Amino acid sequence: MTFDDLMLDDRLLLELKHLKFATPTAIQEATIPIILEGKDVLAGAATGTGKTAAFVLPILQQLIDEPNKNKQPKVLMLAPTRELAFQIQHVVKQLSKQLDINTVIMTGGFSQAKQVEFLHQACDIVIGTPGRLLNLVSDEALDLSDIDMVIIDEADRMLDMGLGPDVLALLATIADGFQACLFSATLAGSGVEIFAEELLADAEVIQIDAANQKSDQVSQTVYFADNKEHKQALLQAFINDKACQSAIVFCNKKERADEITQWLQSRNISAQVMHGDFNQAVRRDKTRKFRLGQIKVMVATDVAARGLDLTNISHVINYDMPFKGDIYIHRIGRTGRAEQVGTAINLVEYHDLKNLERIEFHLQSKLPIAKLKGFEPKSKANKSKSKIKSDKKSRYISKKDRVQ
Repeated sequence: MTFDDLMLDDRLLLELKHLKFATPTAIQEATIPIILEGKDVLAGAATGTGKTAAFVLPILQQLIDEPNKNKQPKVLMLAPTRELAFQIQHVVKQLSKQLDINTVIMTGGFSQAKQVEFLHQACDIVIGTPGRLLNLVSDEALDLSDIDMVIIDEADRMLDMGLGPDVLALLATIADGFQACLFSATLAGSGVEIFAEELLADAEVIQIDAANQKSDQVSQTVYFADNKEHKQALLQAFINDKACQSAIVFCNKKERADEITQWLQSRNISAQVMHGDFNQAVRRDKTRKFRLGQIKVMVATDVAARGLDLTNISHVINYDMPFKGDIYIHRIGRTGRAEQVGTAINLVEYHDLKNLERIEFHLQSKLPIAKLKGFEPKSKANKSKSKIKSDKKSRYISKKDRVQ
């Protein structure tokens, strides 16, 4: 199937051609026709599969087919974080360059008074985070009575952040009869389906990739470390490898992210840190520098696992193993995007083994173990673990056998 087969307007097809998108992804092929039919959708697909365009394209097509004459908001797009809201806005702007469609974005981190001024202008699409939007509605600065379509992106993340009540309160201000679509990286075990029952009427359920499916485009490998110094040495070796063009290094705590960033910088490695303590302007500046290649390594907490518009990342390195399998899936989903090959490296100390076991249980498979020459583990505990995890045929792979 091509985008021509989806009966999209020529102006949308032109922008897709400019962006060199000739063939819709699986989630786009499955959802676009259903949304254009006016049906509710509950869709699950892994990070990096084109979920944003899967709802932006049919919405733009609907606005082309039925122009917004009174210029009150017709479409509401909700995102759990301001980073994701800006990413959605970016996609809308890319695909609507040939169209007379007005979009406003409403998130925390900016002056609410300034945002109210934007609402006085003609508006077709409102993109925002639930908290800020609910404040605007409560202050009677935002009128959602004419909304025909609601998109909730990263619905599972919404629930993880405790935003479910805000979303329900916000949507309660809209007249019945609007079309609604929930998009999520995971459906199974996340409570999204229960959440959807509150919002969707006879929704079409679409699951492109199983929630625990590993990406075929991402090479995933475990390297055991004896201690902090050993783990840092492994980290430096992988970052300095020629195959590593850009990397996100994930830590579970912001204090450790700060520490690792400073350590890398002391080794003359171009690195910066990203976590929740930075305001929106700083985050955007860091993201821009990383995207332009001015910074090679971003050390981040899971604030960067979703929402940040980062592409062409060659490596994801889990300095800390995440506590949950779905978080692991989101982390490694930052590489191997847009049909590119990516590399996920997991640095595992003895205290990380429980987290590794949880992740493997979630994946329903074992992650391959490798040794890096000159950096082999010496700890008896890790050697014992390596032996247990190896079956009759050795599962160790050499560096040259890994997907680069």
